[in-house]
Amino acid sequence: MSSNSVWQNLYRVVATGTAAAGLGLAASAWAAGDPIKIGVISEESAVAGASISKAAQLAANEINASGGVNGRPIQIIAYDDHSSASDGVRAFQRAATQDKVVAVIGSYISEVALAMEPWSARLKMPFITPGAASNNISKYVHDDYDHYKYTFHGWMTSAFIAQSICDFSHDILVDQLKMKTTVVMSEDAAWTKPLDERYLECLPKAGLQVLGHIRFNPDTTDFTPIFNEIEAKHPDTITTGISHVGVQPTVQWHEQQVPIPMTGQSSQATTTSFWKDTNGATEGVVTASAAAPGVAMTPRTVPFTEAYQKKFGVSPAYCGFTSYDLVYILADAIKRNEGSTDPDKMVDALEKTDYVGTIGRWQFYGKNDQFTHALKYGPGYITGINLQWQDGKQVALWPKSVANGKIRFPAFIKVQQASAN
Repeated sequence: MSSNSVWQNLYRVVATGTAAAGLGLAASAWAAGDPIKIGVISEESAVAGASISKAAQLAANEINASGGVNGRPIQIIAYDDHSSASDGVRAFQRAATQDKVVAVIGSYISEVALAMEPWSARLKMPFITPGAASNNISKYVHDDYDHYKYTFHGWMTSAFIAQSICDFSHDILVDQLKMKTTVVMSEDAAWTKPLDERYLECLPKAGLQVLGHIRFNPDTTDFTPIFNEIEAKHPDTITTGISHVGVQPTVQWHEQQVPIPMTGQSSQATTTSFWKDTNGATEGVVTASAAAPGVAMTPRTVPFTEAYQKKFGVSPAYCGFTSYDLVYILADAIKRNEGSTDPDKMVDALEKTDYVGTIGRWQFYGKNDQFTHALKYGPGYITGINLQWQDGKQVALWPKSVANGKIRFPAFIKVQQASAN
């Protein structure tokens, strides 16, 4: 394949600035300056990945309809990395060197984000990850700040995702349902290594003894032996860490009537298309997420979710919420810099971010914190939610402040000592 063919395959432009008339804006509205280009690198064939570019475009449309940034329109230039680290790097290089973007929002896959991160340093290109979770993304910034300071971690680190799930497990599974044991079942990926490390530390503190720890190849197609191994241990719940293989284990869990609840993290289950993807087998599955339809994490959550559903027919995945917020955060940083897109000034402005978006209050940890440039986790900042699939809908279970339903399981699930009521 020629280099031109490769780029044509990787590259697609969404020219929001030239579409101003479609937004009800006169072309002369942009006379004040050229478009502010933001690169968005995502995995278009994946449900979660596709929500990154869609949500970014929605945010850009809204900003442009309100006059842009100091009179300049936001132009989203979107690239499909095909879930490939090498394609992601090529897209990042093109965005920075040829397409002259001022920042990149990129990838929900940790391996892809980690491959692009060194290029953020080399090219001095502000880079924010909307969904990748690996602790190493912010660890590299902490360990070599002067070099890696251009990278920001725009979703909870794996450690914070695990802590959120442990907090949910304590409040709901242990306190309400009187559960005592679990088996950790995670795909073998960069993001799950620190996730599992924190699971093994915080689940016992939450009140769940860990009876087993299973890591499986993401290419696994038959989960029967894994479920058989788990059933033999008789845990009260399965604590998952799955993102790229959510459909197959969920369908087999349902078809084989595995009598143990699945809780934890199932990234594909965060979008409403998962019900159709699994033909309803996701009934009863619990997953951590950023937000859910109809749940007002902040005053911005429901309007965004409704606008996204109206335009695209499904709810955004967790990284759609973050991608939407990040376009606004980048626009805010540029405004506070009086329109400057100088990369070092943008880093300074991003470090001062204090923004209430769709998932909570955004602030980033500082230079001397363990998780430099990662999202702050905790009450008053970002905690995420835990939701459950019930009758084809996502119901928020935790935290209590936004819960709109109670946990319940299909008839084949055996919850020995529990009543959610």
